[in-house]
Amino acid sequence: MKTPRFTRRRFLRNVALAGGVGALGTVSISRMTSGQPFPISDHCDGRQFFNPRSHTNRSWLDVLRWKLNSKARPWPDTVAMDPPPPLPAAPRDGTLTATWINHATVLLQTRHGTILIDPVFSERASPFQWAGPKRVHPPGIAWDALPPIDIILLSHDHYDHCDGPTLRRFAGSERPPLVICPLGNGSLLQRFEFAPDRIVELDWWEAHEVMSGLHVRATPARHWSNRISGQRNHRLWSGFFVHAGGRTAYYTGDTAWDDHMFAAVRDQCGSPDLGIIPIGAYEPRWFMSAQHCNPTEAVRIHQTVGAGRSIGVHWGTFQLTDEGRDDPVNGLAAARGAVGLTAAAFQTVAPGQTLAV
Repeated sequence: MKTPRFTRRRFLRNVALAGGVGALGTVSISRMTSGQPFPISDHCDGRQFFNPRSHTNRSWLDVLRWKLNSKARPWPDTVAMDPPPPLPAAPRDGTLTATWINHATVLLQTRHGTILIDPVFSERASPFQWAGPKRVHPPGIAWDALPPIDIILLSHDHYDHCDGPTLRRFAGSERPPLVICPLGNGSLLQRFEFAPDRIVELDWWEAHEVMSGLHVRATPARHWSNRISGQRNHRLWSGFFVHAGGRTAYYTGDTAWDDHMFAAVRDQCGSPDLGIIPIGAYEPRWFMSAQHCNPTEAVRIHQTVGAGRSIGVHWGTFQLTDEGRDDPVNGLAAARGAVGLTAAAFQTVAPGQTLAV
């Protein structure tokens, strides 16, 4: 049965209690508080991060206005899924494969290593497992079916990307992955029991060479950070540009459209073979346009960076905003058609489906 997930009662119960987990989060202790300020730059004053040029900071009054006047389209409580195809083995040639698991969680497999982006396997994108946005379908790869993970890319601290229970499971595994994240997120990962030597923090444009042939660079994004307690924007947010042998993949992270950032990514990193671009969580635009791109803007990102192919993510798993579950897919099709892109150039896939480039 389809039921609207945003109501005044649910707002009071879920959003107020959970701290607005889908739209507003919060931060805790970062390395700044131990007397180690961050480098001053066009996106940091030494203690706090911000978006270059301009940014709209939404207040709790804005959240209240949104939720009380929400015209959220109904989502299904559950979505039936066909059994996903078997996960292909890691390629032994120069190929890169990308498997969409759910929301923004994507598995990249290369001969140089296996990378997991923003892993979320919990039932809710929330600080609580009894309140907050609940998944409508299971992960496209079950936890026990995951291959050994060499690297986790963590784009920012919001609950729909930074899932504490999932990260703790990885930290407690026999061979914990290396986690590459933006500045200020290391202390949070240590709280999730990752050892300091398994954490690499990067500023925008900084890179880490994991091994010969595998290189990860943090890229700018137009977003913000926050969790359930602490101060806003005391942890950086980013995308990632991955070089794996002769293939490249660019994950934008959560981001609004920006006239400068994506051209800079192409100039600094080149055009990726694969773009991994969010297409969901964008309504209402008066609230979301400063932090999440819509499908039309996602197509602009694809074109601006010159991606060979792109996959749309950040849709269909958790209802975070007002659009219907299928609206991002339909919006992407319309946006492609408006500029003459083929479906193969920028597509969506079912959870568990794999693309190869």
